[in-house]
Amino acid sequence: MHTEEAIFSVLVGLVVGSFLNVCIHRLPKGESLVRPASRCPVCSVPIRWYDNIPVLSFLLLGGRCRGCGGRISWLYPAVEALTGMLFLLTMLRFGLGVRTIFLLAFLCGLVVVTFIDLDHEIIPHAVTLPGIPLGLIASLITRDPSPRDAAAGALVGAGLVYLVAVYAEVAFQRESMGGGDINLLAMIGAFLGWRQVFLSFFLAVGAGACLSLLLIATGVLSRKDRIPFGPFLALGAVVALFGGDGLIDWYWRLLR
Repeated sequence: MHTEEAIFSVLVGLVVGSFLNVCIHRLPKGESLVRPASRCPVCSVPIRWYDNIPVLSFLLLGGRCRGCGGRISWLYPAVEALTGMLFLLTMLRFGLGVRTIFLLAFLCGLVVVTFIDLDHEIIPHAVTLPGIPLGLIASLITRDPSPRDAAAGALVGAGLVYLVAVYAEVAFQRESMGGGDINLLAMIGAFLGWRQVFLSFFLAVGAGACLSLLLIATGVLSRKDRIPFGPFLALGAVVALFGGDGLIDWYWRLLR
């Protein structure tokens, strides 16, 4: 990839990330993603175009609204920068093609799910339910994964979370995972196939367990506290997408 193409992919990712911020802010409230135009979260004054440049405007304004001086969350530039990085990595790894377009839509969905789940502890069906058929359609067009693998991935993903949720509820006498987690892993399976959805799930469980133990050991959380599982599933999916084949090959070599 040429330098110009890399810069362009980052810039497109930053702009898309700005729209993802709108989705993250409005989807949990059931608000329109189109109207009204972007407003200050403190004073509700419409944001001028030159104050809405991804990342740059936040830095130039010192993280404050030009009108009221209210603080703007650092999550806004973080989402934009993360999306820009994901766009660049996807272009570097897969090049420009039809599959890349589908994968970018998939990654955008993961970003939205991650930050909504962190803030509201919900996984919006408006993202995951359309994402499942989109992943299956992508497999029919790109054949990567094959339609059979994509369908199996969606079923395996939903089944994995459902079984874990049932057994965990019996063991701990409380709900550990909900329908949002089931739909999310089904979407991951539809895009990545059944092998990668297994890897995504186990990476998510491992990362979630390690972080939970660390937070409990440091007194940040108690044993009764819960942390959202959606971000870990999203992290596992990203790792599986970019490095899953290598991880699976490494694992099989260990078993030989």
